[in-house]
Amino acid sequence: MGIADFERYPLTFGPSPVHPLQRLSAHLGGATVWAKREDVNSGLAFGGNKTRKLEYIVPDAIAQGADTLVSIGGYQSNHTRQVAAVAAKIGMKAVLVQENWVDWPDPLSDRVGNIQLSRIMGADVRLDNSGFDIGIRDSWKNAIADVEASGGKPYAIPAGASEHHLGGLGFANWAYEVEVQERELGVFFDTIVVCTVTGSTHAGMIAGFAGQDRPRRVIGIDASATLEKTRDQVARIARHTAQLIGLERELRDDEISVLEGWAGDLYGIPVDSTLEAIRLGGTLEGMITDTVYEGKSLAGLIELVSSRDIPADSNVLYAHLGGQLSLNAYSGLFR
Repeated sequence: MGIADFERYPLTFGPSPVHPLQRLSAHLGGATVWAKREDVNSGLAFGGNKTRKLEYIVPDAIAQGADTLVSIGGYQSNHTRQVAAVAAKIGMKAVLVQENWVDWPDPLSDRVGNIQLSRIMGADVRLDNSGFDIGIRDSWKNAIADVEASGGKPYAIPAGASEHHLGGLGFANWAYEVEVQERELGVFFDTIVVCTVTGSTHAGMIAGFAGQDRPRRVIGIDASATLEKTRDQVARIARHTAQLIGLERELRDDEISVLEGWAGDLYGIPVDSTLEAIRLGGTLEGMITDTVYEGKSLAGLIELVSSRDIPADSNVLYAHLGGQLSLNAYSGLFR
């Protein structure tokens, strides 16, 4: 089996663009930094990394005769917004459990940004007061049972699509896409930097790159603030995905790298380094990152390049996963 043996439902524009961050690179004075932009990968409600994962999940939902996609996330989940968009695109309903994963004092967090778009796209949005956890939730199981009880055919998609058995395929394919773009650009990215929370984006990359000829470092920047849980989940999903795509060896522990230091104490709560990174990306490149995910992974990249933990002769590819819409729920920070 290889990645080409899995059916893919096209939801993106094609390969997401790659471009150099010249002013940021010059400012940091070390490695050359590029970005690959999942935030502009699709016309479906601002796209993002989960849209790429859903390309491999949708064929299974259709094959099972489902009529309702049921998923879960926080109030400002990028993932549930993308599930709502995909459901609209393929003519299914969406039931979205939105839990209170972030204890942030914004009275509009359940009305603006991602959740507003999900409602515009016709999703059945169900608010729940439960706090953050990357595991499987009772509220989600109950929503699935509700759809069944009302005669619908639910298709269950866990948080971030990560615990889905096909959840790693989208970013395994991303790794092959990078390989093709490198040939076109005449560059080799020896280091990839990506945000890690529920794990399947990072895990898919690890599995996809593991089958390529040239070794590279795939660095996950933890933004979950539940490091061990996230690290274990990344390893498990990476090994499962590697098996699915026919990697004929075991993944080594050193291929699974989740670094701490930029998440702060709690998921979704920005710290000083997050806000500094957001401002730096914005003022130097016009590249907008968010407070929950990308601001934290960008902060990690900035420090790793500045400290020469990533060597000065490296070409670094920053995976921009999207998520800027959640900035609406953090409006007090940028007055």
